[in-house]
Amino acid sequence: MGTKCGKKTRGMKTDSLFYRLFQDWPELVLELAELDPSWKGYALRAEEIKQTAFRLDGVLTPPEDRPNWPLVFIETQFQPDPDFHARWFSELFLYLYRRPPRRAWRAVALFPNRAAEGTVELAYEMQLAHPWVKRVYLEEALGQPAPSRGIRMLGLMLAPPAAVVAEAQALLAEPAADGPPSGPALVDWVETLLVYKLPRLSREEIRKMLNLLNVELKETRFYQEVFAEGLEEGRQEGRQEGRQEGRQEGRQEGQRAERLRIAQNLLDVIADDRLLAEKTDLGEAEVRELREKRRSSMRRADQGDPR
Repeated sequence: MGTKCGKKTRGMKTDSLFYRLFQDWPELVLELAELDPSWKGYALRAEEIKQTAFRLDGVLTPPEDRPNWPLVFIETQFQPDPDFHARWFSELFLYLYRRPPRRAWRAVALFPNRAAEGTVELAYEMQLAHPWVKRVYLEEALGQPAPSRGIRMLGLMLAPPAAVVAEAQALLAEPAADGPPSGPALVDWVETLLVYKLPRLSREEIRKMLNLLNVELKETRFYQEVFAEGLEEGRQEGRQEGRQEGRQEGRQEGQRAERLRIAQNLLDVIADDRLLAEKTDLGEAEVRELREKRRSSMRRADQGDPR
């Protein structure tokens, strides 16, 4: 998704996340447009209108052999923009003028909430009331009874860092759905979203968070390096006992250091000491000690103490 004419009020990372999601699962766009998600063959494109600065977030095009299926425009707006409606309808109708589709169309605008849409000027009330135009407020959609899997996926974009991991775990723990979104592509998209939402963590650490209890620490590069150091120390002793001790010491040191490092990075994500201790296989006292060290470090920083 590219830069638009006028104010650009959403970051490129968020743009690319939405585009990738809708490209992989065009059924979500059909659902938002209140069309039949079972229609197969739609493809998403980001369209730039030549000789203008306009660029549409996404245009969902149906198969050529389905003349009765509409063209679907999707726009995501997650920050207030007083010129949004003017820009959006300008993009839509200029596209229709430059590239007459000869078929029906639908237009969907996705907002996190009504506040993000802002005031609707009188000039656009009639267009917004047309049945071909849909506005979706994600917070309200999530508040409906039994929101769909796709809506809950979109809801991860709104979840605060302290809650997004648990919500992602719950989503991935559900039985595989008959249709999208599901499968490895869903896992990959969730991981990518968490990398964006939790920039302090690596993808490897996020994978551990999503299924930590089933991950062997010995598979990590960090553990292997520490284990190798312990093994080398044992070899230098020149005795079998030394090798065994070095191997065991390296294993234990690697496991503990890796768990402490992960716990340190998750202090801002998981506020419950008991849950964090359970997820990292540490003692609650160790987690409390890490948290207290973090608080002490922050207090010193606030006081200008560089220690």
